[in-house]
Amino acid sequence: MPSEKEILSKLKDAIVNLDIEGVQKASKEAVASGIPAYKAVVEGMAKGMEVVGQKYEDGEYFLAELIMAGETMKEGMLVLEPYLKTGDIKSAGKIVIGTVKGDLHDIGKNVVMTLLKAANFDIVDLGVDVSAEQFVEAVKKDSPDIIAMSALLTTTMIEMESVVKLLKKEGLRKKVKIIIGGAPITPEYAKKIGADAAAKDAVEGVRTCTQWTKKK
Repeated sequence: MPSEKEILSKLKDAIVNLDIEGVQKASKEAVASGIPAYKAVVEGMAKGMEVVGQKYEDGEYFLAELIMAGETMKEGMLVLEPYLKTGDIKSAGKIVIGTVKGDLHDIGKNVVMTLLKAANFDIVDLGVDVSAEQFVEAVKKDSPDIIAMSALLTTTMIEMESVVKLLKKEGLRKKVKIIIGGAPITPEYAKKIGADAAAKDAVEGVRTCTQWTKKK
């Protein structure tokens, strides 16, 4: 039987190499060897996702690889989840995410969501075409740390400002951080509408969210 170090390394490599069969096999080996499931996730697969994120930033990997890495991790999680005890992996925080009203694009949002889950965030996915009222309702109901909004069209990005304004009106703005993303979004636009940050891509978005919740 391979050592714990070898199995964790296999899990990491399977994610980096987008090897679904490999991740399933290594996850089963982890269980059979008595490696705690949380350790297999945090010190194996999550480390692999970090490498994938770095490769994406360096231009070695593209959006397709990011999505595939997320899918590979999902397969590993299917094996390990039954062995994860409640509270084993501390949640990094809670995020309400959605594509704004009038916009039906969800690929970018779904990639971000996969990476956020890999980083141990609890996700409340509101889907697409989400109104300002729905975002505000979710803040009241779910008490998230962060709101993440996506827009792919210049015609719909104005809806992000509506969300910020309604949060202020309801006295909820100071309770949450707001990050926005999508093709037309810039840091200047985020500043203009009163959001806390704009992410140029999924990897940067996850890094920003992680930094925010670590400071809490």
